[in-house]
Amino acid sequence: MQLNIKHFVIFFTLLWFSCNNQNTKITEITGRQLLINDTLKAADSIDEYLIPYKQQINKVLNQPITYNPKTLSKYEGEFNTAIGNLIADIVYEQSNPVFNKRTGKNIDFVLLNNGGIRSIISEGDVTIRTAYEVMPFENKIVVVELSGNKILEMIQHLQKPGKAQPVSRNVEIALNKDLTLNKLLINGKTVDKNKNYFVATSDYLSNGGDGMLFFKEPISTTNLDYLIRNQLIDYFKKVDTIRATIDNRFIKL
Repeated sequence: MQLNIKHFVIFFTLLWFSCNNQNTKITEITGRQLLINDTLKAADSIDEYLIPYKQQINKVLNQPITYNPKTLSKYEGEFNTAIGNLIADIVYEQSNPVFNKRTGKNIDFVLLNNGGIRSIISEGDVTIRTAYEVMPFENKIVVVELSGNKILEMIQHLQKPGKAQPVSRNVEIALNKDLTLNKLLINGKTVDKNKNYFVATSDYLSNGGDGMLFFKEPISTTNLDYLIRNQLIDYFKKVDTIRATIDNRFIKL
């Protein structure tokens, strides 16, 4: 297998001289590039030293914590997927108690991005490693306070076909065949332009990532300091079987 050479190490050689006052001064800096590729051989002594640590890490990561009856993929639906629905609902369930305890308010709904889901959840035992594969990034959940007008701007972004962006079950979005908006409900009510809404999302998206510029310049932002990956792990440990389906939260009529 060929490795793409993307990293290198720079070795510096420093030449100096000592003055009468014992101060050290650098007089020259030279360097050379050492390519890191598959010609470099591993040191057996280092590998042997790391073996017990690898074994312990693998033991923790491979520990089954719940069961998944059906393989879940982010490519299985047009506007909502079972895996996206599952993750968005988990984020709501795990985040809202934290947010409520800190602020006395509740999250209205969750919006994540399809691209943040990096792996399927295979049928069978779900492990801690599964959560790391699905969410390998160090993304934390933040709760962004947005105006009703910003929510409508958000929906315009979600109307674009191509990716099923995960939203929690608190939202009902129905599009006409021409992708114009037919229905939008948040917690069973139509959007009020004069009301503010609390949307839980990742810190990456809250900064306008993945083209979600409507998150920028919010009314307020609350960082929950809670990794999405850890939310998955905490939830998986609470249930003996995952239940995830494609539903009617976001559909085209």
